[in-house]
Amino acid sequence: MLDLLALVPAFPLFGFAILFITAGTLPRGWIAAIGVGSVGISAILALIVAAGFLSAQQPYTQIVWRWMAIGGFNSAVGFYLDALSVVMMLVVTFVSFLIHFYSAEFMADDEGYSRYFAYMNLFVAAMLVLVLADNLLLLYLGWEGVGLCSYLLIGFWYRDPANGLAARKAFVVTRVGDTAMVIGLFVLFTHLGALEIQPLMQRAQESWPVGSGLAIAAAGLLLGGALGKSAQLPLQVWLPDAMAGPTPVSALIHAATMVTAGVYLIARTHVLYELAPPIHTAVAVIGALTLLLAAFSALNQTDLKRILAYSTISQIGYMFLALGVGAWAAAIFHFMTHAFFKALLFLAAGVVIQRLHEEHDIFRMGGLRRRLPLAFWSFLIGSASLAALPFIDAGFYSKDLILLETWNSGANGPWLWLAGIVGAFLTAIYIFRAVFVVFFGPVNIEPEGRTGFAIAVPLIVLSLLALAGGFVEIPEYLGGIPAFTELLSAVLPNPPSLTAPTASSALAGVLTGIAALLAMLGVAVAFVAFLDRPAFVTRLIESPVGVTLQRFWAAGWGFDWLYDRALTRPFVWLAQLNRSDIIDFFYAGVAWLSEAGWRLLSRSQTGLVRWYAAGVAFGSATLIILAVFA
Repeated sequence: MLDLLALVPAFPLFGFAILFITAGTLPRGWIAAIGVGSVGISAILALIVAAGFLSAQQPYTQIVWRWMAIGGFNSAVGFYLDALSVVMMLVVTFVSFLIHFYSAEFMADDEGYSRYFAYMNLFVAAMLVLVLADNLLLLYLGWEGVGLCSYLLIGFWYRDPANGLAARKAFVVTRVGDTAMVIGLFVLFTHLGALEIQPLMQRAQESWPVGSGLAIAAAGLLLGGALGKSAQLPLQVWLPDAMAGPTPVSALIHAATMVTAGVYLIARTHVLYELAPPIHTAVAVIGALTLLLAAFSALNQTDLKRILAYSTISQIGYMFLALGVGAWAAAIFHFMTHAFFKALLFLAAGVVIQRLHEEHDIFRMGGLRRRLPLAFWSFLIGSASLAALPFIDAGFYSKDLILLETWNSGANGPWLWLAGIVGAFLTAIYIFRAVFVVFFGPVNIEPEGRTGFAIAVPLIVLSLLALAGGFVEIPEYLGGIPAFTELLSAVLPNPPSLTAPTASSALAGVLTGIAALLAMLGVAVAFVAFLDRPAFVTRLIESPVGVTLQRFWAAGWGFDWLYDRALTRPFVWLAQLNRSDIIDFFYAGVAWLSEAGWRLLSRSQTGLVRWYAAGVAFGSATLIILAVFA
C-alpha cells in the first residue's frame, strides 16, 4: 500500500494536465468529473497509504527518479512518509476534495470553469509535493508551486484591475520571504552538504552546538519564508486582499494549502529551531503579536470574507505561538481543526454571498437564520469552533492544548499565555459579531436561488468534523486520550509539559476554565453590543477616539500605508531617477554605433553595377597584393 504514495500528488497533477491541454473544450460535466475526481482519487489513495503506514509504524521513503546529479550534488524526486506528513496529506486531500466538490456547483456558471479547476488541481498537487517531499529542494518546488497558483487564483477574475493588483501583491510580498528561504537553503547545503531533510537535521545536530551562529542564521532565514507564506508579521498584508478570488479559493488557501505551509516548514525543521533559541523564541513572540493584531483588525471589518481572512492570520498566529514554545504537536493539532472549521466558515459565507447577489457587507445582510438554515447552522458551528466554546467543538481542544502548553513553557509562558487568552476573547467577539449581524435582526436583502446537493454535502461533512474532529486529543482532566500527540511523538519532540515541572492538574483546570469563560463572555459581549444594544457601540465608534481606532484597526494597523511610504514610493522614485543610468548609456552607445555603421555601409549600395564590379576588382587586387608581399 505504501508504494502508492507517489500517486497521491500525481492524480491532481494529471487532472491539471488534462484540463490545461483541453483548454476549456470539454463539456462542463467532464470538466467537473476530472477536476473533482482527480482530487477524490488522491484522497482515497491517501487513506490507503495512511492505513499502510499505521499498520507498519515505520517511516517510508519512495524515490521516483533522480532529478539532477551535478558534481557531488544529487537530488531526487522522492517522497517521505512519517506521522507528520500523514496528517498533512490526509487533511490536504480530504478538505481539498470537499472544496472541489462544492466548487462544481458554486462555479457552474463561470466562463472560466475549466481554467478554475485546472488551477485548483495544480494547487493541490503543489501542496502535496510540499508536504511529502523528502528533500528541501523538492519542497521548495512545491513551495513555489503554491505561490504561483495563489497568484493565478487570487487574480482569477482578471478583468477587474483590483483583482490583478491583489494577486500581484500576494506574489510580491511572499517573494520577500521566499528569497530569505532560498538563501537559507544555500546556507544549509554549503555548510552541511545535504538537502535531504532527515540526514540534514541529523548533521545539524552533530555539527552545530545550541546557539551556533550558523544555526541561528539558517533558522532565521527559513523563518522568513514561513512568515511570508503563512501571512505573519511583518508579511501579513497580502492575505486580506487575497479575498479577491472566488470564495472556494479563499477556503482552499486558508484551510488546506498555502498559509499552513510555513507552519509545516517550521515543524519539519524543528531541529534547527531547537539549536537556535533566539529564533525559536522569536517564533512565539511573532505568533503572539500577530494573533492580537489580526484579532483587533477582524473586529473592525465589514466585509464578511475579510473578517475570516484576518481570523486566519490570527489562528496561524496561535500555531506559531505553539511552535515557538515547543508545543509542536499542539500546533499541528490546531492546523487540523482549523482546516475543518475555517473551510466550513468560508464555504458557508460563500453561500450567503452568492444568494445575496455577491453582497459582502455584513451590515447589508441580516435575518438570514430562517431563510438560509443550512448556511446558518454551518456558520454557527464553524464560529463556535473558531471561538473555542468549551467541550462541544474541535477548536476548543486544540486551542486549549496550545494555551496550556504555552503556560508551561518557561519564564515567558504566562505572558505569552495572556496574549493567547486576550486573543481568544477577541476571537469570540468578532466571529459572533458576524453571526448576530448576518443571521439575526431585520432582513435587508432577500436571498434568491437554492442550495444544491454539491454545496450541501461539504457543509454537512465539515460541520461534523468541526464538532468531532477534536476528540482525538482529550485533556487529562476530561479522561486523557492523547491519541494525536502519541501519533506525532515519533516525529516531533515532546512539549515542555512532558519534560519539565508544569502546572498542577488543579491549576490546569483553572486555566482552562478562564479560557472557556472568556470565550463565552466574548459571545455575550457580541450579543449585547451588536444585537441587543447596538446603539451603545454606535456611539462608541462615532466618538473621536473610536473613529480613529476603528479606521486604524480596519486598515490593518496601517501596514499598507507604512510599506507604501517606506518602501514602494522610494523605490519608484529611485527607479525614475535612475531611468537613464550609465549602464543604459553603454548599451545605447552600442546601438548608436551599430546604426551608424549600418548607415555608412548602406551608402555603398548605389544600384550601379559598374561600381560593384569595380569594388570587387579592387578587393581582389588588394587580397592578391597582401598574399604576395605579406
